[in-house]
Amino acid sequence: MDQQFKQGYWMHRVLSNLNRLDVDRLDDADRERVETARDFLEEVSLRTRPSDGAGMDAHADS
Repeated sequence: MDQQFKQGYWMHRVLSNLNRLDVDRLDDADRERVETARDFLEEVSLRTRPSDGAGMDAHADS
């Protein structure tokens, strides 16, 4: 499996799991940690999402 695909897959899995948490049952500190982690993962996802069929950090070797 391609390394970039693996990283995207795991990032998606973590974000999905964070979104499934019942944050209403957490204390304030844990709720804030979940929100921070969710924000970071969404930001990374937006930065690495291909807009033209190629990743933003893909480089042409020619």
